[in-house]
Amino acid sequence: MNKPTRRTSAVLAAVVTPVALIATGALIYGSSYAAFTGQTRNSGNEWATGSVKLTDDDGGAARFRVANMLPDDTQTKCISVTADASVPSTVKGYAINPVTSTAGLENKVKVTISSGTGGSFADCTGYTQVGPNHVTDAPLSAIATVNTFEGGFGGWAVPAGVTAKTYQISWRFDTSGMTQAQIDSMQGAKTGIDMQWEMQSN
Repeated sequence: MNKPTRRTSAVLAAVVTPVALIATGALIYGSSYAAFTGQTRNSGNEWATGSVKLTDDDGGAARFRVANMLPDDTQTKCISVTADASVPSTVKGYAINPVTSTAGLENKVKVTISSGTGGSFADCTGYTQVGPNHVTDAPLSAIATVNTFEGGFGGWAVPAGVTAKTYQISWRFDTSGMTQAQIDSMQGAKTGIDMQWEMQSN
């Protein structure tokens, strides 16, 4: 058998070296024809997702807890919602957990929702509406059908950073056009809904 030439041995050593570096790197120093090696590194590559956080100032309390409601009663309250996003996002509101009544009370509680600045959960004083209403005099039963982010109202465009918006919600017990017997049939009825705000990154 012919003895490999010096050039052939050098080529074989260069081809085998990457495997040898991983498997038996210490043996390279005993080789007659050690390969030249070089390294470079691009350190610190990292990927992190954006974050979105939405809070309100209700302290875990219900906005409306109305007992002994009478025909034509009305009430207005506010809630401040704070968005903390590292990426541009959108906030929308929608309904969850509707409670219906056999008397159909949810059809007679009419709701208006707007948003703006000022005011708080404790007190609407200082609230200033910005833009048109999101919902105007809609029955609670209709609001209950808006139950996903995609169909939600508001469309508050949130830039990266911390911003806040106040939502004002008004309701009234509308008995117009009803007979006294129809009104009486609603005595003791209960209805309810949870309003939820959600933020999604764009």
